Amino acid sequence: MITIRPDLKVLVAAQPVDFRKGVDALAGLVAERLSENPYAGTIFVFRSKRADRVKILAFDGTGLILATKRLEEGRFTWPPIQGGVVRLTAAQFSMLVDGLDWTRVSPRPVRRPLRVG
Repeated sequence: MITIRPDLKVLVAAQPVDFRKGVDALAGLVAERLSENPYAGTIFVFRSKRADRVKILAFDGTGLILATKRLEEGRFTWPPIQGGVVRLTAAQFSMLVDGLDWTRVSPRPVRRPLRVG
């Protein structure tokens, strides 16, 4: 089960991937191309060339989870195709998976109190 918590680390692969790839091949891409550990608890998001499908790879402590979603109408909002990864907040990730435009949402800056009491 993928739990969406505020401190969730989400990385979106900016390049489209071959959607025939399974869990092991995507874990290999995470390690080789993204230089990340697929078993660290980070959520990895992959896009298709048509931008209407998404694959999500996550490790829940017992094994790798691979989830796929296809939008019946429309397309997912993706960052420009480039090398590397794009980091998302948990809220942006939820919006992406729901098919909403997550680029219009950004976290508010929070000022830390100078002292307590």
